Amino acid sequence: MLQATGLACTRGERCLFSGLDFELAPGQCLHIAGRNGAGKTTLLRIIAGLLMPTEGTVRWKGTDIRRSREEFGADLAFVGHLNGVKDDLSALENLRFTAALRGERASVDAGLAALERVGLADHADIPARHLSQGQKRRVALARLCAPRAAALWILDEPFNALDSGAVATLNGLIERQMAAGGLVLLTAHQSITLPGGTRRLELAGAAGDERAFEPDDSSGVPA
Repeated sequence: MLQATGLACTRGERCLFSGLDFELAPGQCLHIAGRNGAGKTTLLRIIAGLLMPTEGTVRWKGTDIRRSREEFGADLAFVGHLNGVKDDLSALENLRFTAALRGERASVDAGLAALERVGLADHADIPARHLSQGQKRRVALARLCAPRAAALWILDEPFNALDSGAVATLNGLIERQMAAGGLVLLTAHQSITLPGGTRRLELAGAAGDERAFEPDDSSGVPA
């Protein structure tokens, strides 16, 4: 369903990565790893269509995402490094606002169900400015619990600021997405255990050094 061919990205005189190829089929999860500055976030933003690569193509269901923006956007859920939560809105209002922007049904019941999934049902009406960073992160991740789950999740450091219970909840959401035939791409620097079957793409920060689709079979995710 998702194919990257010959991806390269250059910033100034520095090449972050080049000649990068990979494919993901339904039910697969890919962990993008690498040291700080290797280009992990940049790669995720390219795959999400938010940045243009220096070279290469990203295809969704066989079509270049630049020619299928509407269809690709409808199938995509992107949670970036920043939470994208509006402080003046409550947790529930944030979810309904985001759903409306995506053209989805923004019902109160659906929003409350999503917040319950991430353990924030008791905070639904609290303005986001009064939430902790971990709680704001959970509001952002509650977008993944929409009634119509997006086929592709792109998650940049989704485990940041989460306690152990929230980490387990997120892992459960990822496992459910994979079991339903969805795709997940994520970055993570914490020492956490990712769902079984997760693959790993190491960005070495130098052209030609990437290693794609190694089984992520360690007990945790190295920094």
